[in-house]
Amino acid sequence: MSLLTVLLFQSPDRAPRRLALEESILAVLAQEPDIAVAAMPPLYDLTDSNADLASLRALTDPLAALAWLYPRAIHWTLHQRGIKGRVGKTQLDRGGESASPKDQTPKDAADAPARMIWSLDLRDGDTAAMHVAEIQRILQEVRTTEPRSLASPPIQNPKSRIQNPPPSRWYPVIDFARCNHCMECIDFCLFGVYGVDDDAHLVVESPDNCKPGCPACSRVCPENAIFFPMHRAPSIAGAPGAGPDARKLDLSELFGAPAAVQLADDERNAALAGAGKETKPKDDLDKLMDALDDAKL
Repeated sequence: MSLLTVLLFQSPDRAPRRLALEESILAVLAQEPDIAVAAMPPLYDLTDSNADLASLRALTDPLAALAWLYPRAIHWTLHQRGIKGRVGKTQLDRGGESASPKDQTPKDAADAPARMIWSLDLRDGDTAAMHVAEIQRILQEVRTTEPRSLASPPIQNPKSRIQNPPPSRWYPVIDFARCNHCMECIDFCLFGVYGVDDDAHLVVESPDNCKPGCPACSRVCPENAIFFPMHRAPSIAGAPGAGPDARKLDLSELFGAPAAVQLADDERNAALAGAGKETKPKDDLDKLMDALDDAKL
């Protein structure tokens, strides 16, 4: 019986250095009787058909998740997979930045179970010992605040390596601590990625409709609540501290790159062209609607 479940989501590129770090962490944590530890496929590439997701969704244990993503990206990708909880504060993060009070829970507090989830970016520690020490610190925190769990480990063989990782994916993740359901992303996206649930809340309804490499909806989100964990720009990949006022362009902007909204339009149009859909020139009705929008009637 465990006090803490630890999930290590493996690297999609399977680089030898990363594999060695993962296996070292798993080997040490497997010796801790109060921890149920499991190796998992790459978090971002998991689909709802993955057999492990049902058991993970049923867990009520405090959870620590390690992946090769920013902590904010880990937390909200898990949330989008139905593995939900409140943000646990860690001491091992890039640049010493931690979650702000606004990033603790969804705005709809009923959507956040009481259990804690600690998210650790495997890029933030150079050695297995650093990550293991943080997990042990979290375990000590759990020992002082949580009753002993009766839940079973999600996977019985904690050292198993994922031989055939799932295919790479590309889709948006929503930070529901920031999202105000303004629906600008639905209006902007032309690929049917977004929808609304029965409570009129935004959801990523058809993630695989998203066009690989296109982050345009992230650039137009007024709250910077949409991110793409595999994007090369930290502010779009879910970096800590990337709030609504964060710049969404890299240093290339200093050399004449277009503004964010124009860049978003260009990215969306490129995705349309790549999907075999040519953008059409605006007709008189389109121009009239644009004029009404500008007038803010």
